[in-house]
Amino acid sequence: MRKITILVPCYNEQESLPPLYESLTMMADSQCNYVWEFLFINDGSTDNTLQVIKHYREKDSRISYLDLSRNFGKECAMLAGFDYAKGDAVVIMDADLQHPTMIIPQMITKWEEGYDDVYGQRINRGKESWSRKILTRLFYYILQKSARYDVLPNVGDFRLLDAKCIKALRRLRENERYTKGMYAWIGFRKASVLYETHERYAGHTSFTIWGLFKLALDGITSSTMFPLRLSTIIGLIVSVLAFLYIIYMLLKVWFVGEPVAGHPTLIITIMFMGGLNLIFLGIVGEYLGRIFMETKNRPVYLVNEYNEMAQ
Repeated sequence: MRKITILVPCYNEQESLPPLYESLTMMADSQCNYVWEFLFINDGSTDNTLQVIKHYREKDSRISYLDLSRNFGKECAMLAGFDYAKGDAVVIMDADLQHPTMIIPQMITKWEEGYDDVYGQRINRGKESWSRKILTRLFYYILQKSARYDVLPNVGDFRLLDAKCIKALRRLRENERYTKGMYAWIGFRKASVLYETHERYAGHTSFTIWGLFKLALDGITSSTMFPLRLSTIIGLIVSVLAFLYIIYMLLKVWFVGEPVAGHPTLIITIMFMGGLNLIFLGIVGEYLGRIFMETKNRPVYLVNEYNEMAQ
């Protein structure tokens, strides 16, 4: 029988794991045609997440767990899961029960039809603030217009990936990761399954506004060079406008004889150009910083303990 791995990155999810395990076992028991592996990635949790996973591991041989040496972040934890997953297909889902397990059989059906990447597409985004929804739409709009491949909006990490997709993702070892862009970059045959986002079962999201901003920045800088090109285009436009303005002021002095009001114009120009230079230096610095991080060639994650499912 074919094996399916359920990959669950976990960070401080001790309260969500019991109902998640119950939901997963009910779903797996209803799909008897497959061998199941439940692979939990403990991403440096500071609560009893690892102890809860070990508790369920003692009574369920389908459970594997990977304990990372510290909190590396969800993107790196997912790569760890890709490296250790044993299934012919891998289903990635969150531990907070926002991803409904009842959708997984629909994903499997699409997979059996020959699709390699069956992604869950959100019908709604849950109880997000209006500002976060607007910023999310703006981010995906910029990404869609600037990237050379189709990064789908309202699509997250909840998806089923065939083993060939997992093998491709294992080869992408960059430290500054944006996995949603990688799903689009590797290609393969894709299909969607609609689902409604549930509310978190317990706790609070670990993503702060700064964390979401950093993720968006990683997404743009890892998927496109558009910000660099935009800074070049703006620089050219400003240079042309400045040159035309110089000609205008010279003609005005020569033919009209009107003196140039120097002090206010000089201050405004210096402030404007200084601001533009700092912005462009920041953009270049973001890309340069990513190059610096990649040239270190450090491992993306480190493993403290691994317990494989019983054969």
